[in-house]
Amino acid sequence: MWLFLAFLAVPLIEIALFIQVGGAIGLWPTLGIVVLTAILGTVLVKTQGALAMNNLRGSFSRLEDPSEPLAHGAMILVSGALLLTPGFFTDAVGFALLMPPVRSAVFAWLRKRVKVQRFEMGPDGPRDPYPPHPPRSDDDIIEAEYTEVPPEKRPTHTPSGWTKH
Repeated sequence: MWLFLAFLAVPLIEIALFIQVGGAIGLWPTLGIVVLTAILGTVLVKTQGALAMNNLRGSFSRLEDPSEPLAHGAMILVSGALLLTPGFFTDAVGFALLMPPVRSAVFAWLRKRVKVQRFEMGPDGPRDPYPPHPPRSDDDIIEAEYTEVPPEKRPTHTPSGWTKH
């Protein structure tokens, strides 16, 4: 029911805001603001997304709980979708989600309402899928000259008549 109300209310709010802002400043400045917020939002989402990815990698490398960096990344993704959606209300919510204190408050609110039933790690803990390579010495390097020979092109099927081989 809540989702239905959101899908009904958000477009009505956006239309009302477009009418109000368009009547106050005119059509072209209104459209300019919408395009400008989309461009600015894209740049901000890119930078905030990079920071969120670095935080997530850091939590993985320190073997900490990654739920907060993952939630921040998800909120930045939602923020990007809202900022690319034309409208003043969605832009306001999108820009609010780009602010780390707002994201932290939303995460704290969600954390109170979500109950984790079970969390388990393997018996030996996480493993590095890429074992370290031994250091290379200069004796392992062979200098040479080469020439690439392109393979002979042979059709793997009979011509269809629609293409030339």
